[in-house]
Amino acid sequence: MTNKTKLPIIKPQLGFVGMTDDDLLKRLNAVHDAMVNNPAYPSPPVDMPGFKAAIDAFTGAVSAMLDGGKTATIERNKRRTDVIIMLRLLGHYVEAVCKNDMKTFASSGFVPATPGIRTPPQPTSSPLIVSVDQGSPGQLVVTLKPVTRARSYELRYAVVAAAGAAVNWNTIVVPSTKPPTPVNNLVPTTNYVFQVRAFGKLGFSDWSASVERICI
Repeated sequence: MTNKTKLPIIKPQLGFVGMTDDDLLKRLNAVHDAMVNNPAYPSPPVDMPGFKAAIDAFTGAVSAMLDGGKTATIERNKRRTDVIIMLRLLGHYVEAVCKNDMKTFASSGFVPATPGIRTPPQPTSSPLIVSVDQGSPGQLVVTLKPVTRARSYELRYAVVAAAGAAVNWNTIVVPSTKPPTPVNNLVPTTNYVFQVRAFGKLGFSDWSASVERICI
């Protein structure tokens, strides 16, 4: 009976869904720059100029989302899905064409997967207040940017205090970033400040930058 040695196959990391936008953009640009005119990969399943155009569109959508708005978020999500599909197609192509040669694989810009090794829990990054909009009289509506691995959020708000005065915070537990969170029973013509933090497996993140808004 002949013993067959099972050779480990070099596979690329394809878990892009959980990546932050910034990390995904870094991976996208690394793969694009490495694959363009790479003789080891002469026939990629994704057209490189089209891939670059999709990356640029995603980059623009990420920047536009920082200004807030549901439409901007929907557009970011669509562009993100487009580039992830392209990246996975390229990853499978690289796996097949590199012929299990690490030098060839590394020239693609992809990172090899490490099967059997679980990534330990990571601290949750600080979320972002995308916008604070006027709702009904005495109400402000807060839109939050979601954070990977967050289980819930804490939103706190207070009347903007005079210089040197103590800030009296009120805190709301927010289970999800969708839909936006209404903050009720506010005093009209009063200026409020808002901050948010995320709660994950390792506890709370830092508080976000403050955002101020006058309630009508």
